Amino acid sequence: MVKRITVTLPDKTAKELENWASDEGRPTANLASYLIQKAVDERNKHESNQQQEK
Repeated sequence: MVKRITVTLPDKTAKELENWASDEGRPTANLASYLIQKAVDERNKHESNQQQEK
């Protein structure tokens, strides 16, 4: 299951994201989705490691 969201970015950040996606030959939304998922996964991993240290 997937959920669609809307993200608002500063113009400079949006342009950099568009350029990055273009360099990789992928849609901007696809790159944004990948980066958000990666950040969430890393946060969960970090929190899991902190829980194990307690």
